[in-house]
Amino acid sequence: MRHAFMYAGSFEKNFMKLTTTTTSFQGSDGEQHAYAPWPDSVDGLRIFFMEKTGKKFVVVRIADGTSDVVLHNEMVLVPGEHFGFNVRLQGTPTVVDDNIAIMQLLEDATKKNVGHSDELLQIRARFKAENTKH
Repeated sequence: MRHAFMYAGSFEKNFMKLTTTTTSFQGSDGEQHAYAPWPDSVDGLRIFFMEKTGKKFVVVRIADGTSDVVLHNEMVLVPGEHFGFNVRLQGTPTVVDDNIAIMQLLEDATKKNVGHSDELLQIRARFKAENTKH
């Protein structure tokens, strides 16, 4: 499966306004910037991340073909552990095909967001079911 990470702006300016229908973010220039389109090849999870002060990248929203969840508690991304090795997050969507790393990301996000655990566990179950077909 192919998953993608989408940059959703700076955490401090955008997290409080984030919803499942958000399609843009406020940039450092004060202007609204539309999210880039998802790559056609993405058939797995769509993960939105923001940048916190100090160059920390955090997951803030996770979606699959059925659900879209804005996390109450952001989760710091750990390179290698959450999006594979030799992957660099950037302003345009970053495609990842490391299912083990994505599963770890889902598990860690669920632990940090007990209030969303039902929705996140459903995404995880669909992900596992789809992943075992391939």
